Amino acid sequence: MIEHREFYVGGAWVGAADGRDFSLIDPATEDACGVISLGSVADADAAVAAARAAFPAWAARPSAERRALIARILEIYEARAEDLAQAISLEMGAPIDWARRAQVPAGANNIRALLAALDDFAFDHPLGPRVPGLQILHDPVGVCALITPWNWPLNQVTHKVAPALAAGCTMVLKPSEYAALSARVFTEILDAAGTPPGVFNMVYGDGAGVGRHLSNHSGIDMVSFTGSTRAGREIGRAAADSFKRIALELGGKGANLVFADAPDGSVKSGARQVFNNSGQSCDAPTRMLVERSIYDEAVEIAALTAETTLVGPSSQSGRHVGPVVNRAQYDKVQSLIEAGLAEGARLVAGGPGRPDGLNRGFYVRPTVFADVTNTMTIAREEIFGPVLSILPFDSEDEAIAIANDTAYGLTNYIQSADPARIERIARQLRSGGVEVNGKGTGPGAPFGGMKASGIGREGGLHGLMEFLETKAVSNWPQA
Repeated sequence: MIEHREFYVGGAWVGAADGRDFSLIDPATEDACGVISLGSVADADAAVAAARAAFPAWAARPSAERRALIARILEIYEARAEDLAQAISLEMGAPIDWARRAQVPAGANNIRALLAALDDFAFDHPLGPRVPGLQILHDPVGVCALITPWNWPLNQVTHKVAPALAAGCTMVLKPSEYAALSARVFTEILDAAGTPPGVFNMVYGDGAGVGRHLSNHSGIDMVSFTGSTRAGREIGRAAADSFKRIALELGGKGANLVFADAPDGSVKSGARQVFNNSGQSCDAPTRMLVERSIYDEAVEIAALTAETTLVGPSSQSGRHVGPVVNRAQYDKVQSLIEAGLAEGARLVAGGPGRPDGLNRGFYVRPTVFADVTNTMTIAREEIFGPVLSILPFDSEDEAIAIANDTAYGLTNYIQSADPARIERIARQLRSGGVEVNGKGTGPGAPFGGMKASGIGREGGLHGLMEFLETKAVSNWPQA
């Protein structure tokens, strides 16, 4: 049984001031696998105080020294890749090979992209020859609360911690209580890299306790949050009273526009992208919009893809999908599958209940609904499970209208061989990202959303800028 009841505050592991036990459940077996302490207001206050005390010295450090620390963190991160993979696999149910192949490398790629961005970034620079003597200074925002989710834990932690360090900010990380094991290893990495005391602090807690307190805390200058749109809305309200900077990466309901001239394999790869990570990705293309002339064929391919997608234990090697993270998530996905049936969508693969042979664990059958309309619950709500909805369209304009008819705007997708069409549609889709013909945007690209999908961008230079304030200074002394 794993026990992690300590927090990392002021450069040391400390016991909870007023913690309460939280059992960690292996989603593959439903058995208890560990326990952590959830922090209190007092624990959050101690972490904020440590970060505030460390801020002046860290903000004054030369940017090259901050970059050197991040490079050391990357080196140790890569050395502990297997520890990180094992932690993620156990805590949130990622199959071990998927954790090694996708989850852990995502964090390393984020750090590398940030380091590359720093190579080309000047924290101080002249505005330009049109305004002689005007200097632009990029200063750290201050003390940041970093609140991260369980579905891609290292991806989100590194998307926040690395640029915050580079900017000269100090921070308090509150990871999801369902991703406590990977957060522990990551914190050990920062400690081993020589992060100065108080610059990085980590406190376990839930959203209603530590998360809410940090969002309201007078000692916090910025909240960077990844999670549900509902929680993001609450954080936005809380931050408004004290004029905190906020960066919110929230939910999604991505549309995948598949035209008759789509490259071979587009439907199969689109369906697999929904099922990967057990459907627990905010940018998953969960609404597949298919041109009418190839609609029936696409439905058959998607159904076959679901039926041949293996589901199994997270500890087992192989290319399968694992369970969803916990009982609450399992129940939510099941209720939305039932809603699809009740509202008249045509079930062509999967459905309610666990896959055959899996009687324990939070396993969900990879599911495909056809003949979905954009007014159905399964087309409106983020399911966060391996559930694909397929909708037909007859024209390009109709496809764009359906894609944009959503509260969300994170990532959309286009499958077509027509370059002019791709450009037309990409310009009209209301989302922070558009992926074309299976090509991802890549490390360092800005990631974030419009509308209910959030505020701000993460990754590379754009992610760094979220943690900086821009200051204009006139009559700057000339060398």
